[in-house]
Amino acid sequence: MSVTLYHNSRCSKSRETLALLQNKSVEPTIVEYLKTPLTHEQISTLVSQLGFSSARELIRTKEDDYKALNLKDETRENALIDAMVKNPKLIERPIVVNNGKAAIGRPPENVLSVL
Repeated sequence: MSVTLYHNSRCSKSRETLALLQNKSVEPTIVEYLKTPLTHEQISTLVSQLGFSSARELIRTKEDDYKALNLKDETRENALIDAMVKNPKLIERPIVVNNGKAAIGRPPENVLSVL
């Protein structure tokens, strides 16, 4: 099983999700996306793997950057993804990917659906 965790170690849900995976004897590949920002293509792929109809569903709308960038009224998918590329704090977390499917760990137990 090749599991990837898009992780922010400062986020309690991300830490809880990592602990949950480890308790299930899963040692994921950890991608600290704030230190190694994702590309446009990677974010687009995640949106698809999550089964989302829009990149907006992957955006943390309560982040200051969301308001500062005036993304509420943005309708272009490429612009939403570009905003996440340039401002990775906007990406909802944590995300677990396994076998081409992804889940957001809010709550952490959500990720069990892709294991």
